[in-house]
Amino acid sequence: MSIYLPIAEMSLSLPLLLGLGLAVGVISGMFGIGGGFIMTPMLIFLGVPPAIAVGTGASQVTASSVSGAIGQWQRGNVDLAMGIFLIAGGLVGVAMGVRLQLFLKEIGQLELFINLCYVVLLGTIGSLMLIESVRAILRSAAPKGTPTRLTRHHNFLHGLPLKRRYRTAKLYISTLPVVAIGAVVGWLTAIMGVGGGFLLIPALIYVLRVPTRVALGTSSFQVIFVTMVATVLQSINIHSVDIMLGFPLMVGGVIGAQIGVRLGERLAAAQLRAVLAALVLFVAVRMALTIVIQPENLISLEVVP
Repeated sequence: MSIYLPIAEMSLSLPLLLGLGLAVGVISGMFGIGGGFIMTPMLIFLGVPPAIAVGTGASQVTASSVSGAIGQWQRGNVDLAMGIFLIAGGLVGVAMGVRLQLFLKEIGQLELFINLCYVVLLGTIGSLMLIESVRAILRSAAPKGTPTRLTRHHNFLHGLPLKRRYRTAKLYISTLPVVAIGAVVGWLTAIMGVGGGFLLIPALIYVLRVPTRVALGTSSFQVIFVTMVATVLQSINIHSVDIMLGFPLMVGGVIGAQIGVRLGERLAAAQLRAVLAALVLFVAVRMALTIVIQPENLISLEVVP
């Protein structure tokens, strides 16, 4: 059974879209991310134009994040104060990202820019996360007498002004890096159609030293509001949100997110980071192949004098 997508101007299988939304929803709930870094490339692989994949992917991320955030909130994994500052920075980043997206669309470079962003960012972040998580797993498996390095040491960011206490994260740090991280994630949300969790979670864990499960929960909370605003702005300014495409993805995503939250509780923090890193790297490699592999149908333009 197929449905016609009026904005994308194509038809896709309804069971396929529901299954895709369900799978991404499981990932969203398990790792505290929106899942857009998988959803948007998958839509592009299915033939959806990149601009529409970005805009509609953001709408699905919103739905999955609401479901996942509820589960994380019930488990006490959301730092509300930190989430609010992340959202404030994220909204600024979204506005800047939408303006850049409009410019790239006008000059015809939006698709290439989206693909390159995925390859560079996901490849770098996924590699760093995988290396660190593997080391953490090896340290946990070492004999008890083996000395381990303390990971929650302070860095220069903890000496910045405008400090406040984040009780759930058990931190006393400046709000400046929190807002800055939120702005970068908001910019990526607008440009790449992602919730930004693949960048936000590593930043919270490795830069601000937020406990892993609190980082997952707070990320889910922040993603809701940033992707919601990104979806509205892209719909108004670029007309890139296809509701017929987004609805089955949302339905599957909401159900899958609740499943993912329960699965995430069964894995250790280092294992969660390792699996997330592997997913990030897989998407990066797949996007890189779309850039370098020659398409099946080549189009050549000839200027006739």
